[in-house]
Amino acid sequence: MEEIVNKVAQSGIETIDLEQFYPQGEIVVFDLKPFLFMEMILKEKDFRAALQSHDWEQYRGKNVGMICSVDTVIPLWAYMLVMTYLQPIAAYAAFGDATFIHNTLYLRNLAAIDIASFTDKRVVIKGCGDKRVGEIAYAEITRLLLPVVKSIMYGEPCSTVPVYKKKN
Repeated sequence: MEEIVNKVAQSGIETIDLEQFYPQGEIVVFDLKPFLFMEMILKEKDFRAALQSHDWEQYRGKNVGMICSVDTVIPLWAYMLVMTYLQPIAAYAAFGDATFIHNTLYLRNLAAIDIASFTDKRVVIKGCGDKRVGEIAYAEITRLLLPVVKSIMYGEPCSTVPVYKKKN
């Protein structure tokens, strides 16, 4: 009987599963709109009082996006003031909607990869999984790897789509 050889394992191909870098934790949005007079005008004294009496504990350990869902003029210091309440308790807080926060966290997680460890390697970016890995993650991992890898493929080691091959 012939021995079965796992050619994929012997190929030296490195696989990156982008699900491993998927942002963790709940993402919630803090909207300035309810803190505005008639939900349209920022009155500094009232705004500050409303922020002081707000229950900030609901954001503890969560990823928080800060927005204003009404089209009005908000002074820039207002966002700074809200951040003074969010930053000490939130896992992460920034200006932007839930999608922006998700994408920012994803980019931050990908930036933590030791890209040098993939120097001159053949890399497959895993294509299927349980979570929806968006375009931003695929584009970013390609951008990060391009300067160092020998090749980039998409899919599974046994069935890949070639994306990039370094020219000698």
